[in-house]
Amino acid sequence: MPKSHAGSATDRLERIDVVTDSALAHLEIERLLEELLDRIRELLAADTATVLLLDSSGQHLVTRASSGMKEAVRQGARVRISGSRFAGRIATTREPLILDRVDETTVANPLLWHRGIRSLLGVPLIANDEFLGVLHVGTVGDRRFTDTDVDFLRVAADRVAMATRNRITDSGRAAALSLQRTLIPGLLPEVAGLDMAARYAPGEAGGVSGDWYDVFKLPSGWLCVTVGDVVGRGLDAATVMTRLRTAVRSYALDSADPAEVLTKLDRHVRHFEPQMMATVSYAMWEPSLCRMHLSLAGHLTPVMAPDNAPAELPEIPIDPPVGAGLVPRPRRTTAVDVEPGTAVLFYTDGLVERRNRPLDDGLALLRDVVRSGPTEALCSDVMLRMVGTDPTDDDIALLAIRREPDAAAPELTLTLEAVPESLADMRAALRRWLPTVGATDDDIDDLLVIIGEAGANVIEHAYGPGGGRFELRLTATEAQVEGTVRDQGNWRSARGTNRGRGTQLMQQLSDELRIEHDNGGTTVYLRRSLGNR
Repeated sequence: MPKSHAGSATDRLERIDVVTDSALAHLEIERLLEELLDRIRELLAADTATVLLLDSSGQHLVTRASSGMKEAVRQGARVRISGSRFAGRIATTREPLILDRVDETTVANPLLWHRGIRSLLGVPLIANDEFLGVLHVGTVGDRRFTDTDVDFLRVAADRVAMATRNRITDSGRAAALSLQRTLIPGLLPEVAGLDMAARYAPGEAGGVSGDWYDVFKLPSGWLCVTVGDVVGRGLDAATVMTRLRTAVRSYALDSADPAEVLTKLDRHVRHFEPQMMATVSYAMWEPSLCRMHLSLAGHLTPVMAPDNAPAELPEIPIDPPVGAGLVPRPRRTTAVDVEPGTAVLFYTDGLVERRNRPLDDGLALLRDVVRSGPTEALCSDVMLRMVGTDPTDDDIALLAIRREPDAAAPELTLTLEAVPESLADMRAALRRWLPTVGATDDDIDDLLVIIGEAGANVIEHAYGPGGGRFELRLTATEAQVEGTVRDQGNWRSARGTNRGRGTQLMQQLSDELRIEHDNGGTTVYLRRSLGNR
């Protein structure tokens, strides 16, 4: 390493333009910094050149790259920005600093004096008024850094900061987009009696936000729907969004009250994400689909559109966002009847808020646009009318759910996974269908037992660890229901003693019951009279 100055300051400032040359454009952030530091170190005739970047907490500087002292990177050297020593002072004052004595009283990182560094010159890394970190160079000889060296390093730091910010922004945007694509459901669950569709559209501001929607079923047969928006943009907001989405799912398993779920979520945010805030709409649909239970945490009210009637915004109290202000009063849950044919539209504020339009006007327009009908067409119409070619700064999440009109369909066909959770879905579908074909409460109770036992037998006996599917097919006439429960597995005998009582019960409650096994699987044939048996 040459110890003499590499030409005049003007020459060196011209040569530092290599930090923006096209040869470095393809490099990842760490490799880019290494290349830049090698060149800066050579041009300043220094022994070390190091970059420390602000971590996600905003409280520490972490060594990300070094030329001449790579062990600082391998050891994850970090410095508090509030400290009174070298890097901390630069971070606090955002001014260059020269040290002619390097020891435990002047620098926080012991690697520097163990390496024999005797003088240091450091400058802040700032891009677009945003503090990113510190760039410093060091020497082991008696050389003292000059004002010319400071000027040169400041110019170099400007180039390094801009290149770093661009790489961080690009990589953060890519990571956030990848994270959001992973967590926004690609397919919505299939629920007999419901039609669902969704849209997610990024805003023109670039990057991603914390908008999300989620739909999932509980073992009890209830359907849960959540739409939320974390305040902020970028990777931090997207990361918090993923944690909140997971937390909602976890809390939903233990609570049948949306207000209780959001209360737990609020405590989660206050404890684990104290700098963040989010609005959330959380609804739970009863298995009958006739009613949903809804709690709003600072989120806009969903639009409801009955069949062949104007849309409306139901009167639902809105509690504070999760993580906002003081601990709120008890959150509230509202039960809302959902008549057959009614569409419910959940959305984030990017759909209705515009800089040049009051929020109430946006909500009024949305109310005029929403009409009940197939949800794919509904989502397309809403996005066409509300967004069109007018760009929005904010992201938009949109979820439409329609309870299909009841019809006395003479047939019911379900294809289900052979897992215990499917039994709740099957029971919910039967409770919706059987009343439409004239079944009494007693009929429904008996058929739920008969068909439930048949499904449970498939789950226990038909398939091995690889799993499989089974099909329920029922037909109703004026006086009876008959049909089949069919699998394609290889039937395995029941284990243990005192088994087979379920089959006995099925026979007692049926007018006719047959179980047939063949090479293609097992079929349960059943027939049950309706009304007075």
